[in-house]
Amino acid sequence: MCVKIPRLFILYYGLAALWFTTTAMHIPDGYLSPVTSLILFLAVLPFWMRAVQRLREKVSARNIPVVALVAAFSFVIMLFNVPLPGGTSGHAVGGALAAIILGPEIAVLALSTAIVIQALLFGDGGILAIGANCFNMAVVLPYISYAVYQALSRGQALHARRRVFAAALAGWSGLTAAAFFAAVEFGIQPLLWHTPGGVPLYAPYPLSVAIPAMVIPHALVASVVEGLVTALVVAYLQRAKHPVLAVVFHPALAAGSGGFARLRALWVALPVLAVAAPIGLLAPGTAWGEWNSNELSGMGLGFVPAGMQQLSNLWSAPMGGYNLPVLQNANLAYILSAAVGILVTVVVAWLFSSLAVRGHPAAPETGSGE
Repeated sequence: MCVKIPRLFILYYGLAALWFTTTAMHIPDGYLSPVTSLILFLAVLPFWMRAVQRLREKVSARNIPVVALVAAFSFVIMLFNVPLPGGTSGHAVGGALAAIILGPEIAVLALSTAIVIQALLFGDGGILAIGANCFNMAVVLPYISYAVYQALSRGQALHARRRVFAAALAGWSGLTAAAFFAAVEFGIQPLLWHTPGGVPLYAPYPLSVAIPAMVIPHALVASVVEGLVTALVVAYLQRAKHPVLAVVFHPALAAGSGGFARLRALWVALPVLAVAAPIGLLAPGTAWGEWNSNELSGMGLGFVPAGMQQLSNLWSAPMGGYNLPVLQNANLAYILSAAVGILVTVVVAWLFSSLAVRGHPAAPETGSGE
């Protein structure tokens, strides 16, 4: 179907793509049609099923804390917004690191846990869009990252410097790929869902605008941050000779790596990151593709898509926007939100993993991923 979008409309959003370059990854409700959201949710289901199966095969009760830690790290790292040109912001996801440590299948569960909690508790990402957000950040990102990491580091020892370089490129590639998929999801909306007069019902920007607006800033800034974070953590684990790097290859040999004593420094890092989280508030502006109805109507568009109006207020999160109305201090509210999010993510990931592996001891496999 061909949608008739005015040239001035395309020109406006073409300029917006150059100026409002940011890294929106948490798609709000109203930007995707219910049909698109359902299709993407169904697309994630087999990956979730495979993740549970892989969890039972590879993870023992002693390694469950690793899964919970990775999920919590992903949650908190997404709170640190990076300022970008044009007064907007973006963030890393931690998906590449999750894939390197847990493997892409189990990383799907860890990342999905963080994403679902962000949507339910904090309104970061839509309820209907959970499938889309999980597909982009919890499926595309870790699988692409792991493929790149494996291609560049295959046959290398766990302490080899080449693995640090591979981790950096894996993080960059995975997040950039996830941005491309999100851009396509945005861009097909005005082509498929519009009024008889050609007015978009959901996300109003076409592919020609959405793809460069999402991919370019990711490739130049946010994906670089993702790669840097991934490389730094891998380098730290190498220098510490930490067995957690061997979990994905030799789960039996690394069975003792999940205890608190072996992961003490990483667990301590979580509350430190929570306290530092308000740094993310310094990055101004709203992420491209995450404007609310009022912001969108005030940007010169002249209208708010009807479908977006109907779905944008579908869920009222108890701590929406990582804020607590009873607190007047935004920094303190952000810290408490980070602490609550970390705690809930750890508990949910830990309990779910425990239930999944109960009665299914991890097989003493050596794996073939090295």
